[in-house]
Amino acid sequence: MLAFNNTFFNWPTFSFIGIPGLEAAHIWISIPFCILYLIALVGNAVLLILVRAEKNLHEPQFYFLAMLALTDLGLSLSTMPSVLAIFWFDVRDIGLNACLTQMFFIHTLSSVESGVLVAMAFDRLVAICAPLNYTKILTHYTVACLSGAALIRGATLLAPLPFFLRTFPFCGANILSHSYCYYPDMLNLACGDITFSSAYGLVFVLCTFAVDVVFILASYMKILDTIMKLETQDRNWRSLHTCACHLCMVLVFYLPLISLAVLHRYTQDTSPILYTTMSNAYLLMTPLLNPLVYSLKSQQIQAALRKRFWVQRVIAGE
Repeated sequence: MLAFNNTFFNWPTFSFIGIPGLEAAHIWISIPFCILYLIALVGNAVLLILVRAEKNLHEPQFYFLAMLALTDLGLSLSTMPSVLAIFWFDVRDIGLNACLTQMFFIHTLSSVESGVLVAMAFDRLVAICAPLNYTKILTHYTVACLSGAALIRGATLLAPLPFFLRTFPFCGANILSHSYCYYPDMLNLACGDITFSSAYGLVFVLCTFAVDVVFILASYMKILDTIMKLETQDRNWRSLHTCACHLCMVLVFYLPLISLAVLHRYTQDTSPILYTTMSNAYLLMTPLLNPLVYSLKSQQIQAALRKRFWVQRVIAGE
């Protein structure tokens, strides 16, 4: 019945390449991928539980962290089915509707994550530059508005992309370069005139990631200027330490994203293995490293973890 419907509506099917040249080892390659996905899912779930359960984490900084963890969970769950289907069952084909749905969630959640990173930069800016007005500026309402704005921006700007792709015929082999559906990758397979769709994709990048990077850089320039004016070296160090976690997450998110964009736009003859490695790093390393960074660098998160594990040990001992 599914095959009949695909034929009747002439919906194309796309194919993932997995890791070229290592098809025989896919089942073994799946083991580290499963471990990384498991760590990412458990780590972000633990952060959500801690922020909800611990009253001393009911602060704007950790509300944004919970939003980031929720976004990372969504990203992991969006890519995990296609990635593990390739490695476990050698299932490489995906229909147009499923591919567009996956693409929409991946790009929307990436945009939301970028927006949350901007909100976290604003949080650090207020905490360091206007500490006396911190609670007045970053109220629960403000946190909700910033988080909602990031979500609405991503969903609104991404909504036209699936409709653009639906208007194009796909007349080639329709082999995707990644283990998931990625807009520039699908657009390169279209047979029609993609000028407008390509330009809209560029506008989307400029209105989201480029603007976000500018805001983050401007925030940290103001933060550094404020820190340099502090009287004691100890206060300088403590102020910088509060920004360390956020800076690490910014680098973890934007470096793979920029690298993947450069590969798609300027290096057409790049090895498929490099494409696959960068694409997996783009969407797997961020959900994996964010909870680890905060667990290692944030004293409040460490204290909450110790408290939870100590309570569990006491209960188990009784």
